[in-house]
Amino acid sequence: TGKCYHTFRGHSAEIVCLSFNPQSTLLATGSMDTTAKLWDLEKGEEVATLNGHSAEIIALSFNTTGDRIITGSFDHTVAVWDVGTGREQNRLIKMPTNNNATVNSKAAMQCPCLCVQLWDAVTGTHIATLAGHSKEVLDVCFDYAGQRIATASADGSARVYNAGTKQCIAKLEGHEDEISKVS
Repeated sequence: TGKCYHTFRGHSAEIVCLSFNPQSTLLATGSMDTTAKLWDLEKGEEVATLNGHSAEIIALSFNTTGDRIITGSFDHTVAVWDVGTGREQNRLIKMPTNNNATVNSKAAMQCPCLCVQLWDAVTGTHIATLAGHSKEVLDVCFDYAGQRIATASADGSARVYNAGTKQCIAKLEGHEDEISKVS
């Protein structure tokens, strides 16, 4: 019908990323105001504000069960939050401020060496480095089962890795220019 059900207001700056929880009952928004907010889709109300980053939140995503959300910020950190309480559970990455790395979605960090760093979202332990692209990695995502990891790159290719073995199982080529998003 094209009917607008709710307009969510509350951030003091632009919203740059959003994600629905797996049950489609909550919407998370990340903003240039350094906060993420959780919104009840049925009521159209703010449920929680996630405070803790010192710079813009540029990526966020719910886990597969919807009880945790991960945020990535230009402050060079990735944080894991409890959806029920709105409290930070873990700070995964703290890079030196002079590092040119950028934080991206799903507990991954793109680094100047053109690879993806994987971290355990519960313990904060580094798990693996996924390499292979010849230019900057622009996006990363897990499949819903958590068995595969896809990467998109400025080199015009996407790669798919086995999450268990950390081995590249497919290199997808054919674009003439960069691939900026993968899902």
